[in-house]
Amino acid sequence: MFKGFKDFLLRGNLIDLAVAFILGAAFGNVVTAFTQIIMDVIGLIGGNPNFDTVTIGPINVGKFITALVSFVIMAAIVYFGVVRPYQFVTALVKKEAEGDAAPAPTQEELLTEIRDLLANATAPE
Repeated sequence: MFKGFKDFLLRGNLIDLAVAFILGAAFGNVVTAFTQIIMDVIGLIGGNPNFDTVTIGPINVGKFITALVSFVIMAAIVYFGVVRPYQFVTALVKKEAEGDAAPAPTQEELLTEIRDLLANATAPE
């Protein structure tokens, strides 16, 4: 009964998922702090970066605008700080792997090699 549960807990996918979740939460805190720094810089340049009090008539849209600006900043941080470097490294690794690989022999070359091997194996000594 507990063996199946233990196997489930110790399965590689679950451990990988747990590590990814913990690192994702920690990275989320870093991105949030960096976003706050950018919002503070925006505040120094253009006034208060907190749009919570902006209204259109009786409707308060400021919280949405603040959340939207924060989202765009976070998305830019993740894209330029994680996605682009990952794509760059992946492209380098792929290019290096392609450069190391010898060109595949043609069908004619393979058939010639097989013919020569068969001829040598059956040749009288």
